[in-house]
Amino acid sequence: MIYDNILQTIGNTPLIKINKVAADIPGTVLGKIEAFNPGHSIKDRMALKMVEDAEKDGSLKPGGTIIECTSGNTGMGIALAAAIKGYKCIFTTSDKQSKEKADILRAVGAEVIICPNNVAADDPKSYYSVAEKLHNETPNSIWCNQYDNLSNREAHYLSTGPEIWKQTEGKITHLVVGVGTGGTISGTGKYLKEQNPNIKIWGIDAYGSALKKYHLTGEFDENEIYPYSTEGVGEDIIPANIDFGIIDHFEKVTDKDGAVMARRMAREEGLFLGYSCGSAMAGAIQMKDQIKEDDLVVVIFHDHGSRYVGKIYNDDWMKEKGFM
Repeated sequence: MIYDNILQTIGNTPLIKINKVAADIPGTVLGKIEAFNPGHSIKDRMALKMVEDAEKDGSLKPGGTIIECTSGNTGMGIALAAAIKGYKCIFTTSDKQSKEKADILRAVGAEVIICPNNVAADDPKSYYSVAEKLHNETPNSIWCNQYDNLSNREAHYLSTGPEIWKQTEGKITHLVVGVGTGGTISGTGKYLKEQNPNIKIWGIDAYGSALKKYHLTGEFDENEIYPYSTEGVGEDIIPANIDFGIIDHFEKVTDKDGAVMARRMAREEGLFLGYSCGSAMAGAIQMKDQIKEDDLVVVIFHDHGSRYVGKIYNDDWMKEKGFM
């Protein structure tokens, strides 16, 4: 099959059985391998949708500039769309993210501004605030704001959910997803629960993130928030994209367990995955007592290990963090 451009290859990623690593989990565990997207992450799906929706509503005009605060993967998806459609990109990211992510964004034509991670979300130096300021100062620009832009979760309602339902022939019993902006779990989870309300939707959170406590109590507790190493999971804000009513449970996973598990996945399953993928798999294992033999668990593996070769796949970094 011949495609007109790279954007047409987004989606329809494979489901692959997890064997050795999932040996202690009753039932069948399948990984949805989103690194098969052209930008090597699940964010390609919602990045294209945010851009196309902005084109449709007239906010993004020819020759315009797309501004976004990103941990890297959403930026990559937007940059691919911008390359094909002829837009300029400016991305803000935090100094917590791997150097590879910023280098990759620059490689596909984006301008990247690195902001400090260890500041509050509403601090003028935070990557959220800097993105908003740039948008206000840049003529003919849009700020995608993946956290509150509901095109994010809609993309997964329209693509990721239906794909998983079809690929499992409706037999899926559990969905395990790392939660950041919340678009993936909320959109995919909504579609799956519409097909079968008994499907359990489990969100993976990080220690240092406010999401799990907010889900349990409705309280945004700033005391829950502190710096952590895991990328792409957890938040110090409550994004509008998270539909907490769809999520049955949040499971927290440590930085170390996520990193060690990602390395295991590479060595034992041949799956070279990102940091949050290790967290998602570790979370599924932590929940194994709630999984039965005839269950079918789908774990979404968001991105590719190439983004993290200087971090979790680097022995020196792992030793420095005390993970090895």
